[in-house]
Amino acid sequence: MLDYEALAARIRALTEGEDDAVALMATLACEVHHSDDRFDWTGFYRVTAPELLKIGPYQGGHGCLVIPFSRGVCGTCARTGEVQLVPDVEAFADHIACSSSTRSELVLPVRDGQGRLIAVFDIDSDQPDAFSARDADALRAILDEVFGRALT
Repeated sequence: MLDYEALAARIRALTEGEDDAVALMATLACEVHHSDDRFDWTGFYRVTAPELLKIGPYQGGHGCLVIPFSRGVCGTCARTGEVQLVPDVEAFADHIACSSSTRSELVLPVRDGQGRLIAVFDIDSDQPDAFSARDADALRAILDEVFGRALT
């Protein structure tokens, strides 16, 4: 089982004093991706225009380049501002298949220190039902700490 306390401490040490959003995203994507074998694709989709996400720093195979807020799991997260915990992507009516190997997905909103949505953090797994509420809660706390602290 992933030790989220150790992961958070490692990320805290690596990102201390950094205020560049892309540098923070790159560091988080790398650290989270390599922390657990369940994580097949780990990365950010940045809000680059109204109702539009574009790929940001990530680890894994190619991702979709552009995702409108109106489509897919990432778009749903951006549109609603709510965590999307999807145990079976085939059962998600509007899933965008960026990779045919993805079986489950966890997407979290990323907000700056003023509460503005700046990105979504997307984790895909080639295992069905790979994620739990524990994963979502721990990752949300890490994202809130890093981006809330650095981007005010």
